[in-house]
Amino acid sequence: MSLVGRIFVIIFAVILASMAAGVAIAVGILGPQWHSMSGDPVERVFFWGTAFVGATGTGALGILPMIILIALAEAFNIRSLALNMLGGVAMLLLSYYGAGFAPPSYEESIDRSPPIVSHDLQIAAAAGAVFGLMYWLIAGRNAGRWRERSPQ
Repeated sequence: MSLVGRIFVIIFAVILASMAAGVAIAVGILGPQWHSMSGDPVERVFFWGTAFVGATGTGALGILPMIILIALAEAFNIRSLALNMLGGVAMLLLSYYGAGFAPPSYEESIDRSPPIVSHDLQIAAAAGAVFGLMYWLIAGRNAGRWRERSPQ
């Protein structure tokens, strides 16, 4: 496969991985209310709208770390599923903190102590793992193979 073909595969993989991460974000946000959701079309539109916003945010916020991680994986032939998922988690967590979505480290409550890891941070990490898994399934398991010569 040529470099141009590989770039198209990477772009396709990033788009589909962003969509999968958006669905993971929507399930994470709307999961606690899942039992009350019925077959109402408005609720379905709300779910898929949340998934679209999550996918768009994943792609927009993580574009620079994503390009760096993909370039490193292609340069060093990194084809590991675990490293791709870890890279996705790192990418989304860095984007989460870099965009200023992280809540302050304190919580003003005398009733209970603040959680060690917030729910939003868990959702970001899970969406990053889903992103890394989907990217690996489509493009990551063949990283760097475009440089190999095919036997003739």
